[in-house]
Amino acid sequence: MNAIFFAIVAIAFAVAAWRQVTFDAPVGTDVETPMDILGKNMIGTAGDAVSLAIGLVGVMALFLGLMKVAERAGLLLVVAKTLRPLMTRLFPNVPADHPAMGAMIMNLSANVLGLGNAATPFGIRAMEHLDSLNAEKGKATDAMILFLAINTSSVTLLPTGVIALRAAAGSADPAGIVPTTLFATLVSTTVAIVTAKLCAKLFASSAPAVLRDVTPDTGTESDADVDTGAYPAWISIAVLAGVLAIVPLTIAYGRSFAPWIVPGLMLGLLGFGVAKRVPVYECFVEGAKDGFDVALRIIPYLVAILVAVGMFRASGALELMITPLGAITELVGLPADALPMALLRPLSGSGAYGILASIINDPAVGPDSYTGYLVSTFQGSTETTFYVIAVYFGAVQIKRLRYALIPALTADAAGIAAVVFIVAVLYG
Repeated sequence: MNAIFFAIVAIAFAVAAWRQVTFDAPVGTDVETPMDILGKNMIGTAGDAVSLAIGLVGVMALFLGLMKVAERAGLLLVVAKTLRPLMTRLFPNVPADHPAMGAMIMNLSANVLGLGNAATPFGIRAMEHLDSLNAEKGKATDAMILFLAINTSSVTLLPTGVIALRAAAGSADPAGIVPTTLFATLVSTTVAIVTAKLCAKLFASSAPAVLRDVTPDTGTESDADVDTGAYPAWISIAVLAGVLAIVPLTIAYGRSFAPWIVPGLMLGLLGFGVAKRVPVYECFVEGAKDGFDVALRIIPYLVAILVAVGMFRASGALELMITPLGAITELVGLPADALPMALLRPLSGSGAYGILASIINDPAVGPDSYTGYLVSTFQGSTETTFYVIAVYFGAVQIKRLRYALIPALTADAAGIAAVVFIVAVLYG
């Protein structure tokens, strides 16, 4: 991100400087020069970034409060028990009762519910457990790569962070991206699994799949180590069929039921908490405090990326880059305004988040335009692939990635294509 941030600023300055040198202002007029425009844009964008973050505080507090109630009520364990029969088939080399299986299930369950903060610790723990089965330390196993690919493309039912940002941007339908995100992540996850399985055969390792069945001793008991058990296979199959059945319904009736999602979500999660005898008010407040902290913590990141992106646009550099590429991507339904988001998302989460905020808060675009829905779904249904690889593999000192980038980046490309398709169908 350091290189990306500096490159954006340096290129913007260079383009503005060239335009300044070649600028020919009419005599006797008070026309702003390119450097004047660049400087004013920087100051204005910095103020807009802080205003955006302050406006986000309430919405983030609301959603993280609801998620805390769901987590305390055990909704994560319900999802985990549903996924276990499927996971044992996807990872045949991982013993069904091994702690790695429980950690992976908890990680994917958190991703399904949009609990990104909870997903990362479970994911790192899962990698530690998978490494205990690794015959060649420092080299990624097939199970590690498959888990990583599924994680970076994980099916998402509720992209809470993006919904919150859309609400703060004044969207009339903040949850309108729920059906588009579900469709896109189902496609990308399917592609990730198929690609990883094919690559495992093409890049088959001669080393034994399992060296030992030892769990690293961290000295503490993790929630991921708790046996989540499993529902009967027919329940998992029925739930999976139900999720798949939602896809055509979202395409046909997405506009109709989208306004019900946010109110229904609040009632449903609080009702689930009450049924499980959870003190919903105290839990909600506890989660809301986390939302307040998160919204304030992102202010420096928003200022940095929004100012850099604002400079890139005000200098004319973005137009120089996007115009030729956009002419090509427009043919497949990807507008030039959304192209930076699609290109940056796998590289930088904060960068993509800043571009998303910049686009949907632009009065000329807005959150409820075709482009607004497109970039919102990009953020909700794709992952910062290189960041995830660095964090998860770095946690267990994996230096030989083997074919890990192939399924991860293929899933990213499939996700982008799926987003363009479904948004064009629903909101084009």
